[in-house]
Order: sequence, then structure tokens, then C-alpha cells
Amino acid sequence: MGVETKRANKPSTGQKVAVGFGLILLDLLVIAVFLWGYLITGWADNWNEDNAPEAPQAARQAMWFLAGGAVVTGGGLLALGRRAYGIVQLLALGGGAAAFALLAAL
Repeated sequence: MGVETKRANKPSTGQKVAVGFGLILLDLLVIAVFLWGYLITGWADNWNEDNAPEAPQAARQAMWFLAGGAVVTGGGLLALGRRAYGIVQLLALGGGAAAFALLAAL
């Protein structure tokens, strides 16, 4: 009778890094899309000076979407025990929400 070894069903470090990197890329993509919308709205506001500017409203909407995404994805990952991924989500999306809150206040 040989000694049996138990293999853990845990992903390797490389897989963890790849998942973390993928989450960061998705977060940055979402933030970039919202930033693009904000910039286009600000550009359009320059051409339509008779009406109230719409760029602050676009920044507020982006802020709320990013803050909600941070809470849902970051909190969900933390609840599932994926601490590092949850913290990354909270920092990336929460930081994006804070940046858009600053843009909305300008």
C-alpha cells in the first residue's frame, strides 16, 4: 500500500493572477467607456451653449453605476471568500466612482 496524496482543487498562482488581471482590464474598460461618454457629452455641451450643460449629469450617472458595481462585485467576491479579487474590485471601481464624483462637482 502506497502513500496517497491529496490534491487540492485550488487554482494555481498563475490562474489567480490571470483572473485578477482580467478583472482589472474589465474594470478599466468600463471606466474608459464612461469617460468617453462624459468627454463626448462635454464636447457637445460646448456646441450647445443655450441649454444647461449635460456633462455633470453624465458624470453623476457614471459615478452611481461604478459605485453600485463596486458594491455588488466587490462585496459579492468578498462574501464568496475571494478576498483579493473583492478588494481589487472595490478599489478599481470605487476609485473610478470617486473620480467621476469629482468630475460631477466641477
